[in-house]
Amino acid sequence: MTAWPISSGDEEGDVRGQRIHADSILMWSIFSGTIVNVVTVAVGSLLGLSVGGALPERYRVIVLQALGLVTVTLGIDAAVLRFSEAVARFSLQMQDGKTYGARLAMAMIASLLMGTLIGTALRLHERIEGAGAWIHARFSVQDGRQFAEGFLTASVIFCVGPLTLLGCLENGARGNPSFLYIKSLLDGFCSMALASSLGWGVLASVLTVLFFQGGLSLLAYYAAEPLNEQSIALMTSVGGVILLATALLILDLKKIAVANMLPGVFLPPLIIWLVELIRPGLLLPVAG
Repeated sequence: MTAWPISSGDEEGDVRGQRIHADSILMWSIFSGTIVNVVTVAVGSLLGLSVGGALPERYRVIVLQALGLVTVTLGIDAAVLRFSEAVARFSLQMQDGKTYGARLAMAMIASLLMGTLIGTALRLHERIEGAGAWIHARFSVQDGRQFAEGFLTASVIFCVGPLTLLGCLENGARGNPSFLYIKSLLDGFCSMALASSLGWGVLASVLTVLFFQGGLSLLAYYAAEPLNEQSIALMTSVGGVILLATALLILDLKKIAVANMLPGVFLPPLIIWLVELIRPGLLLPVAG
């Protein structure tokens, strides 16, 4: 039997197929948690929208109040408990550990205040409300302000917190989506309750989850080294404060321009770098 030689075109096709397969595996290892999270939020939102109109007003109010209290709990956990854990852990590594908590708190406060000033200058809150009004005018989905409130509230709850930061770092840098899988389950139930009260804006928050979490995971993959633990702790704490502000919004206790605070979540690494550049050892242990 004559053996037919394999053409170069077949070899190129096999190589191309192997490369596509490898790229697909790589993309899944980076974005698997985010993809699952997007699906659970979308499914939960659609279920909430389907039953929202059938729920009497008093049920929707109590569901929203319960979610507000849950958000308070998540905010306290991130802003207070995680911060206290970070101080207790890292102060042992510092020469002047007694005042380390105050120094770390000042860095956290500076990040929040500077981020809020940046967000206010960029008018993030007004732009999101304007986007809601535009979508309302174009597609006629509920009230524009309510759409924006639902979108913003859901986006903050889903994307600001310890599970988001830790999950994206683990998923992107190490290919471990465990934290984001847990978050996906929680967000699925949360989106169901939110959508039944706040409407279509909650479903639109899947875009925030996709781009925000996907971007963080991609950044974690390309970064040779993950962020130092102090930066992650402060980012989580700032996120916790923003969650508390969101809780006040959900409970209708105080109208706060939450979106204007969001840039503060990304500032702790920069603040720590600047402080260490000016005075090494103030926030990070000195090597050696």
